[in-house]
Amino acid sequence: MSDKKKTAQGLASGYQSVSNLPPDATQPVAARAVTLPATQGSSPNVSTPTVGGLEAVAGHTAAVSFGPEAAAAPPRVQEVPPDFGDLPDIGEASFGSGGVEAVLGVDERTQITDTASYPWRAIASLVITGRDNSQWVGTGWFVSPRTLITAGHCVYIKNSGVPGRDGWVSKINVMCGRNGTATPYGSVTSTVFKSVDGWTEEGDENFDFGAIVVPTPLGEEVGMFGVAVYPDDELLGALVNISGYPGDKPAGTQWFDSRAVAQVNARKVYYEADTAGGQSGAAVFRIVDDARIAVAVHAYGGATANSGTRINDEVYGWITSWME
Repeated sequence: MSDKKKTAQGLASGYQSVSNLPPDATQPVAARAVTLPATQGSSPNVSTPTVGGLEAVAGHTAAVSFGPEAAAAPPRVQEVPPDFGDLPDIGEASFGSGGVEAVLGVDERTQITDTASYPWRAIASLVITGRDNSQWVGTGWFVSPRTLITAGHCVYIKNSGVPGRDGWVSKINVMCGRNGTATPYGSVTSTVFKSVDGWTEEGDENFDFGAIVVPTPLGEEVGMFGVAVYPDDELLGALVNISGYPGDKPAGTQWFDSRAVAQVNARKVYYEADTAGGQSGAAVFRIVDDARIAVAVHAYGGATANSGTRINDEVYGWITSWME
């Protein structure tokens, strides 16, 4: 598929927005001209990042210094999520049991235990129910009050080979800041999903991103990530953070790693941060002036690097248009 091929709307081929809603039910939102700022949400308790652009996660080997401890959050009623049990990675639905994410050498991920703090609470554990009632796990993150960004293969299963499984998933349970059986912000169910035709029609990993729209403005409480388009020379070597809900750890626990960007191209960002299946859809984010700014959507692994769908001009445009 040529990068230079353009549609009648002027967008690169593969970047046509699609949704599981019928066309007359989709309400377009005008794209914003500037990057939306990250917000910390109305809840108290915010994690202070290091001066070097990494999250200050105690025990993580890449953390170089720590800011002051955040004020303790007031007690909250923590709901116990349904007993989903240990579920497979959503990536297996489209790519098979080999998985699409990898721990590179020694596993250097660190568990996030204070998940009711920002930015960890803006990251959600996803329990995904396919059209055939199969269940899977993934990760998403808030970018506006009602919209989470995730991998395209979290909302649309492609090439599974299982009758009745391919296509838009039937529902996703979204649990922000989940920590095992504790869900400090409860669980909300979405049935509204978006992606682009490069993924839904072609299954092309270069277009593997999507959105989940929830019925309540939970992002206002838990906070949201900003998104931005950066040039190659600014991204290459930049420190990035990734945190999500892998399937190889205790169910519903959040795990973090960080590394520098090793390589970029027009549609992908590569890094050596450790991940595992279930972290598909996690934000790959920088810290700029204490703001958490996503630069890619984590989706794939490899022998020497993991990778995410780059937030380029087209991806940025669709993310902002999907914000509700």
